[in-house]
Amino acid sequence: FFFPSQPPCRDSKLTLNSGKMAIIKSGKVVIVLAGRHAGKKAVVVKTFDDGNDDDKRFSHCLIAGIARGPRKVTRGMSKTTVEKRSRTMKPFVKYVNVRHVFPTRYVVDMDLKKAVDEADLASAERKVDVKKGLKKIFEDKYLNQKDVTSEKKATGSNYFFQKLRF
Repeated sequence: FFFPSQPPCRDSKLTLNSGKMAIIKSGKVVIVLAGRHAGKKAVVVKTFDDGNDDDKRFSHCLIAGIARGPRKVTRGMSKTTVEKRSRTMKPFVKYVNVRHVFPTRYVVDMDLKKAVDEADLASAERKVDVKKGLKKIFEDKYLNQKDVTSEKKATGSNYFFQKLRF
């Protein structure tokens, strides 16, 4: 048997999670693994590498996602019907531990930093306003998916609005 001379230090910077934050950047599509929104897709708004001094002393990120996606649309539907069916989207905003999100390879071209202000998430009334603004952004992006600059970001937004199959 092999016994190391010193047990591994838990406070060292070299943990299993050290390389993970490089992957999770703003605009990245992630899948939430734990909690109320488990199995839902979200977009990273902001990341906090070492956490903050207050209540979250772990690496976490602010995500904005879709709790309830748009309804199914077919080619034969009129424009007004498509708009009506896209209005069923329900967004969510949440701080999540980095270990509870699964990063995908997709990136979305949405500017959510302006829409989601951290100070607004403290009170419940302002959080409702943030969600309303997010719903508008998500609806506009969903209805105008063809107006994306790069093909990589077009596939990312297409993936983001599709229902997760599992």
